[in-house]
Amino acid sequence: MSVLGFALLALAMTWVSGCKKDAPVAPASSGITKTFKIRGKVLATDVSAGKITLDHEAVPGFMDAMIMPYKLADPSIMSELHPGDKITADVLVDQIDADPAGGYKNARLTNIVVVAQSKPDYKPAIQFHVPAAGDQVPNFALLNQSGKTIYLDQFKGKVVLMTFIYTRCTLADFCPRMSRNFAEIDKALQGDAALYEKTHLLSVSFDPAYDTPAVLKSYGGAYTGNYTKEKFAHWDFAAPPVKELAEMTQFFDVGVTPDGKALTHSLSTVLIGKDGKVIAWYPTNDWVTGEMIAAVKSAAA
Repeated sequence: MSVLGFALLALAMTWVSGCKKDAPVAPASSGITKTFKIRGKVLATDVSAGKITLDHEAVPGFMDAMIMPYKLADPSIMSELHPGDKITADVLVDQIDADPAGGYKNARLTNIVVVAQSKPDYKPAIQFHVPAAGDQVPNFALLNQSGKTIYLDQFKGKVVLMTFIYTRCTLADFCPRMSRNFAEIDKALQGDAALYEKTHLLSVSFDPAYDTPAVLKSYGGAYTGNYTKEKFAHWDFAAPPVKELAEMTQFFDVGVTPDGKALTHSLSTVLIGKDGKVIAWYPTNDWVTGEMIAAVKSAAA
């Protein structure tokens, strides 16, 4: 939502001219809750109000880049947030009426992941790397769906499209969306044998304790549509060893926080060139398959 949209919302909450001046009129909620992904830097925390002030990037379909306070859906996590921390989160908002153009109210943050801490004395001290074009990708080792150890360097000479998932994820717009997108890309690339040979897809799980080769094989076969007949010649599903998990997720800016039996996490999809260097990095779920296919083709040309 734009600044104007919030101004109109604020106006709608004020006294109604010509009516009773002892009763403010609030816009009626449609009962619809919308979710948007937000990324930004914490500027201040207000424990008493259960709010943080966030300097955030533009949120497509909701708001321009700006600085503003947000309520926390769970104020108990306030102690884990500090000025200077960079976070990703979901913004939950109530739609005012059935028409999205009518605006939103009651914005609050949930599923907060700290992807970079502001001070090294916070425990544990974690420094996330933000992938940039030209970065050399380390030769991480992974155990794939066939129980075979693979290395990122073995794909040099090919264009690699890699994303991060875990098989138990139930959020439709996160891991399932990434896997559906990759399935669409995989099928599109199959139409050009030469291009297919020059490219490879890789879905990396950050849940190696649960996502064993057998689990990844079943999960991957379901998304390719070939199930037990899938050969995984073009698309690997793999997980790093537990001892190397933190190093890999930090390099690719993947924040992961245990939440009961689930994992709250950020997104990270990266296009890697034939030389093993980053071409482009996508930290959200708003990239579209058509544009990604075009980017893969261009890199493989």
